[in-house]
Amino acid sequence: MEKGFKDLYERVGYFKVKGKTFLIPQMNTIGGHLLAGTFRSFGVNAILMDTYKGLDLGKSFTSGKECFPCQVTTGDILYFLKREKERLGDRFDPEDYIYFMPESEGPCRFGMYNKFQRIVLDTFPEFRKIKIGTLTSYNSYSVEGLIEEAGEFRKVAYLSVIVGDILDRLLWRVRPYEKIEGSTDQFIHSATLKMEKAFERYGRKKDFDSIIAQLEELTKEAKSLIDPTIPPKPLIGIVGEIYLRTHVKSNQDVIRMIERYGGEVVNASIAEWINYTTYDRLREAKIDLRAHIRNLNIEGIRDSFKRIFKYGIDLYYQQIKQDKVYKRIKKILDIADDHRIKDLEKILIRTGIFSFDVGTEACLSISGIIEYIKEGYNGVVNVYPFTCMPSTITSAIIKPIVTKANVPYLDTPYDGSYQPGREAAIRTFMYQAQQHFERHSGRRGHH
Repeated sequence: MEKGFKDLYERVGYFKVKGKTFLIPQMNTIGGHLLAGTFRSFGVNAILMDTYKGLDLGKSFTSGKECFPCQVTTGDILYFLKREKERLGDRFDPEDYIYFMPESEGPCRFGMYNKFQRIVLDTFPEFRKIKIGTLTSYNSYSVEGLIEEAGEFRKVAYLSVIVGDILDRLLWRVRPYEKIEGSTDQFIHSATLKMEKAFERYGRKKDFDSIIAQLEELTKEAKSLIDPTIPPKPLIGIVGEIYLRTHVKSNQDVIRMIERYGGEVVNASIAEWINYTTYDRLREAKIDLRAHIRNLNIEGIRDSFKRIFKYGIDLYYQQIKQDKVYKRIKKILDIADDHRIKDLEKILIRTGIFSFDVGTEACLSISGIIEYIKEGYNGVVNVYPFTCMPSTITSAIIKPIVTKANVPYLDTPYDGSYQPGREAAIRTFMYQAQQHFERHSGRRGHH
């Protein structure tokens, strides 16, 4: 085997993280903290790295043709490692670290990040022995091979995703209506740290009641920040590439800017993507089963049934757990529900405009926009890296649909540069959303 390919095989993959310092890059800040707390609960020294401070480093090792999250995460790991080596000096041991970089299947370029970053790290002799641990959407992000008690860990980690989504929804629900400016941001920062500690303390014990009870108390506190005299505002739905729409610095805090010009925002969740990968593996297993039955392939039939059972159980658990947590929180404060993946696929089947057979996040974005329209949202924003293929497909397919529905729509691609017309475009979009809001006497089915 060629040396370069051998390095990719031997130092990118599933490695036991116990006893190592596990480096987690930031995508969603809240979710990253909760995931780190979950890992620590299972005895892993997990660190959520700073983000965006090493962007110049990331850009110096990329050509600009990569999608923007690759530049950001490359900069993040290089920035951390350089500072860590300066801090420890001769005590720095690259074999003490495992850098976490999951992947997805093609044609999204995210599947190549960890390979590319392996090559970049190998240009530094002092970083060559640092391994890159990965998870993949090919098996719905199974953690087998990464951590002991993989099944138990995945349940807790999935709960951390749900709780992270809910904290985000509390932020977006409360901040446009806060009594005191800045109080919601302070609350969310404090709430994130409290929930991180809750997952670290209760996660391995699977004491989910204590975790959710803590979340309920925080939700009551969040509700107390709302000024009930402020009338409802235009409701804006966000879709797009998962990293850009959740990484506040990369999207230049687009949600806050929408709020500044009079909107309330609901962003697509992280759990939606996790549920989608599980749903898609189940869907593929069913397709394979039909093919094996036609060909009388007994071994294939047996394997397909095993996969159907595994992913069916996983999806059922995820949906039930998500529903239960949302139900408890919605008794306190009316936050937006999450989309059911099965319902999103039905939209695409009914309209015939796209297919889950194609894959990628476009499946969720296209159907998600149509669902937002159906639910009475006053505008939709598509947030994505410049040149992102799935999001460009979304834009091309959805524009005639939103035009026909007379719902304001905005594309916001990002590449790290500051476009002078961006704020003006958002102001114009929000003016249109306000008009839509007034024409329809608010939002159907919302507070």
